[in-house]
Amino acid sequence: MTSSLRLLWGFVIIQCLCAVAVVANLVVSVLGHDGAAGNWRLREALEISAALGLIIGTVLGIRAVMSAHRNQKTAETALRAASGAFAAAVDDRFKQAKLTRAEHEVAWFIVKGFSIKEAADLRGTSEGTIKSQCNAIYRKLDVTGRAQLLSVLVEDILLGHDDQM
Repeated sequence: MTSSLRLLWGFVIIQCLCAVAVVANLVVSVLGHDGAAGNWRLREALEISAALGLIIGTVLGIRAVMSAHRNQKTAETALRAASGAFAAAVDDRFKQAKLTRAEHEVAWFIVKGFSIKEAADLRGTSEGTIKSQCNAIYRKLDVTGRAQLLSVLVEDILLGHDDQM
């Protein structure tokens, strides 16, 4: 556990203890057990400490939420960049293989996991045409099928290969 996380948990515990102290003080007041008159300084010190603990906990909570929001934005930006880079690398592979426009579109359907029927419906063509285009794609990319195509694309992109498949 990092020191900042330990510190944050420490303040959360302090905030919980302060909340318990405030509630206990309210319960004692409601039940009419004010205790000795000399304890008022102790009660005031407890109330002030509890209030400060709650304020510190609130401020730290707000900071934690803001930090999480910044981290989420950073992750989303990185994901968009990676997604764009992946798409560009796949498009480059398809261009290197000299896929036709139709084959290029069908190849993307393959990468996205569409079935033959779904690709045919989306392209407004027969399943036989899509199967024929898939065979041409696999031949041009020198793979045996969908699984190998995806494997080769991912491996080449992750390893940064610039050579043709």
